[in-house]
Amino acid sequence: MKTEGFGGKDFITLLEWSKEEVETILDVALDLKRRYAMGEYHDHILRAKTLFMIFYNQSLRTRNSFEAGMTQLGGHAHYLDPDKIYTPALPGKEVAYSTERVSDVARVLSRMGDAISIRCYGDPVDWVYGGANELIRNFAYWSDIPVLNMECDMYHPFQALADVLTVKEKFGGFKGVKFVMSWAYSPSIHKPRAVPQSAIIAASMVGCDTVLACPKEMALDPNVLAACEKYATMNGSSFDVTDDFTGAAEGAHVVYPKAWAATPIFQPPVGENDPARTQEIFDSYQDWKATREYMSLADPSAIYMHCLPADRGWEVDDDVIDNTDPESGWRSVVYDEAENRLHVQKAVMSLVM
Repeated sequence: MKTEGFGGKDFITLLEWSKEEVETILDVALDLKRRYAMGEYHDHILRAKTLFMIFYNQSLRTRNSFEAGMTQLGGHAHYLDPDKIYTPALPGKEVAYSTERVSDVARVLSRMGDAISIRCYGDPVDWVYGGANELIRNFAYWSDIPVLNMECDMYHPFQALADVLTVKEKFGGFKGVKFVMSWAYSPSIHKPRAVPQSAIIAASMVGCDTVLACPKEMALDPNVLAACEKYATMNGSSFDVTDDFTGAAEGAHVVYPKAWAATPIFQPPVGENDPARTQEIFDSYQDWKATREYMSLADPSAIYMHCLPADRGWEVDDDVIDNTDPESGWRSVVYDEAENRLHVQKAVMSLVM
């Protein structure tokens, strides 16, 4: 039976966690990071505990940061490839002797380990917006152990935690920090909305002056935008949406240009299931790109962020993403940001497992 408080709680979206809980996660992450840097091991925290990881999509940072994190906490991560097990499926999506209903998988794994983490978006759910989130929530419904969202089609909460932890490290806090999440061009149209939606949720929740810059065809979930407005009011900060790519960057402390899917790629009723139209839309915004000229519009101490992998040459120029010199003024912090995935994930696992 799942408990109240941190212990046993699912981690699917930050919208289901309070600001105070998120601040606790960041504090724990910083503490674990400092201790590890000083050579203090904490392999007693999750000793002999097991995390099951189900990846419907490929991964570099997510898989390795979870595996390394579990090792450092004294536990073990089991990698489960859906193509090598009976693929967990929702009712009505089953194929005889090929799939297994999520309710059965969740209840079996609950008897054998201590948490289940899942990554699923895009093709595995036929680009039905919300389809992957429904799958993860079905796991959570049937599971007696915490379910962790390693990225779905709506949310990527662990990436968002790493983003705001990086901001906290670079600026000392969030008040007065202008955080700009912007769409950027990529020739690949198959990009979920999870990263930008979770980034603006996290930034507005902790009190940044948050800006979403995107063409109208890349508009994000209205429920997410409404939540960001609520957080801005709560914090006495601001939340703005604009279609002005360069204007949004002016005076920004954090710039985060990244591609995500245009609405037509999704199945009805959200979209039109029209990849050709989606590609046409993408290609009409090729000037939405992080260049040195773009970075010069930001605050002199600005940081460039990206969840990685970045589409170099399209989303960003090499001399932007590779400019990590702290003496240069604005700089890229993408590798600090990637490292922080490890620390925030260790914090969440320590708290809920």
